[in-house]
Amino acid sequence: MTVVPGWEGRYFEDFNVGDVYRCRLGRTVTEADNIWFTLLTSNTNQIHFNNDFARRTEFGQCLINSTLTLAIVTGMGVADVSENGVALGWDEVKLPHPLFAGDTLYSESSVLEKRESRSNPRRGVVKVRTRGIQQEGKVVIDYVRSVLVWKKAHAPTRDLFPEVRDSRKGRAAQGDSREPETLGNDRSPRRGRAVGSTRKS
Repeated sequence: MTVVPGWEGRYFEDFNVGDVYRCRLGRTVTEADNIWFTLLTSNTNQIHFNNDFARRTEFGQCLINSTLTLAIVTGMGVADVSENGVALGWDEVKLPHPLFAGDTLYSESSVLEKRESRSNPRRGVVKVRTRGIQQEGKVVIDYVRSVLVWKKAHAPTRDLFPEVRDSRKGRAAQGDSREPETLGNDRSPRRGRAVGSTRKS
């Protein structure tokens, strides 16, 4: 059997200054996303969850919480930027245009810098600029962040997939030798006696 490797994310060696990565997925942000995230984070600004309040503002409707926008756009870039690293920090976070429920986010990241880590020779530091763009082409978030990225030879995710055991042996060891399709389908009349059934004592 040949195991065909899937996408493993980029390692330090895979980054080149000037490269641009575009997330292949779009993400539509809903009103529920916005309200749940806002309340989960104890944010009391009604511009994010009170439609009556929001209609009286210059926006005319609720704004998507900017930290939710940051979280989604960051997440959209993980496969290309930080799947094999850890964040060191965000810089220059800007919000050029508002985002509303029903808008769809797209994300692109460009590599600004890469260098060896001065304290950890097994990793390197990559700096990217990421932009979140809604469906009409308006940039709604723009930031720079730095990531400490593993070099491929040292990454802990290598050969992580577990060895598959024989499930039949596992069942036998537990004292259950029935075939899989019969498990949970015991129709014995001894089972399922109705609660409150009458018995002669």
